[in-house]
Amino acid sequence: MTKGDRIATDKTGSPVQYKSLYVADDKIYTRKITGFYQRIRRYTGIPLLAGFFLCPWLILDGRQAILFDLPARKFHVFWLTFWPQDGMYLAWLLIISAFLLFTVTTLVGRVYCGFSCPQTVWTQIFIWVENHIQGDRNQRIKLDGQPWNLNKIIKKGSTFFVWFSIALVTALTFVGYFVPIKELLMGFVHFSVHPVAAFWTGFFTVATFLNAGFMREQVCKYMCPYARFQSVMYDKNTLAVRYDPVRGENRGPRKPNEDYKAKGLGDCTDCSWCVQVCPVDIDIREGTQYECIDCGLCVDACNSVMDKMGYERGLIRFTTQDSIEGAETNIFRPRLMGYAIALLTMISLFSYSIAHRVPIGIDVLRDRGVKLYRVRGSSIENVYSVKLSNKDRDGHQYELNLAGVAEYKLLGAKNIYLEEGEVLTLPIRLSIAKDHLKSSNIPVTFVIQALDNPKMNATQEARFISP
Repeated sequence: MTKGDRIATDKTGSPVQYKSLYVADDKIYTRKITGFYQRIRRYTGIPLLAGFFLCPWLILDGRQAILFDLPARKFHVFWLTFWPQDGMYLAWLLIISAFLLFTVTTLVGRVYCGFSCPQTVWTQIFIWVENHIQGDRNQRIKLDGQPWNLNKIIKKGSTFFVWFSIALVTALTFVGYFVPIKELLMGFVHFSVHPVAAFWTGFFTVATFLNAGFMREQVCKYMCPYARFQSVMYDKNTLAVRYDPVRGENRGPRKPNEDYKAKGLGDCTDCSWCVQVCPVDIDIREGTQYECIDCGLCVDACNSVMDKMGYERGLIRFTTQDSIEGAETNIFRPRLMGYAIALLTMISLFSYSIAHRVPIGIDVLRDRGVKLYRVRGSSIENVYSVKLSNKDRDGHQYELNLAGVAEYKLLGAKNIYLEEGEVLTLPIRLSIAKDHLKSSNIPVTFVIQALDNPKMNATQEARFISP
């Protein structure tokens, strides 16, 4: 019970506890630990950080490799450029990401949260800074308990300065994905940066500083929606960090080489190291909890204690509920296989679509005015609005034609030059002699093709209406 709680009784006399939602949680002081999963967190975090900080500086074909140019409405992703017309690719990518999350969570729990989530990675960096400046867990607790003095001011000030520097570099890099990074930095140097870019740089600096420095576990426990719905993806065959109560209970302290089993004790020494290393301050021995991010730090801590005591490792480990209960684990279960098949299918279709993406778009709209067609002497005409968009990274000369029909005459501009990203709408008339008409509603196919690259072409079907 914490400050702000009060005890009352119900009609039966049983105690009822009311907890104020405005009581602050106790500060978490994580213990420094080494081990297998801590190394994995480091080795997965370093490539992610390197990619994040270096990608804006990578130049391809004279352009920033990854640049989301919102004012120009175009996204440069390595050798590809996407336009607003390519919005379906973003939707497709989000759906694939969701199914990937479902698949991974069903198989191995919240490992994304524990090893790759930006909140986890940046929190790990900030904790590393704390350890180097203020010391390990006990030293930080002692420092916070001291009255303010020169030593405390220096250590706290140095920590906040390094935190703020990391947050500022993070914000500049993030905004550099939307504003050319060199232009952004020179704007700050010469005090000529655009106010919008300056605002977002400041916003993300403050957000990173607060989230990774002061709101670490609150983000995971209260703000992240994934923590709330991930439980529906867990089952008894999901690999997750679990405590083995059959082996561990009853808990209690003991001396090395002591016959603790004669006292009715299990392997758990009740040292609480698994709680002290937990970044979200939970006790995994109380069972699976939604706050757990499956980072594996409690596994490393428990294994180090087991090694000191001469016990077998694995009291806390990545395992399934069925395994804990002595049943056989079934990895290839229907739900997981369904997720995997759907995911592989979508990735294959997405990759094929990107590989065969044609950087030219055509949209044909037949005139829907009062007159569906025009009669000019012995000919029938239909009027169309043809919208062309060049989604390539270079300008091209294009030719507009009809596919496979010689009876029609295309009246209007046929040769068009489009700059990079240019969108042009043309009025086009189709004319055909009455004698050649075979139906009152005939499909016609418009073809747009680059003269310097025959493979760069697109088609759009429309209808030709006649009496």
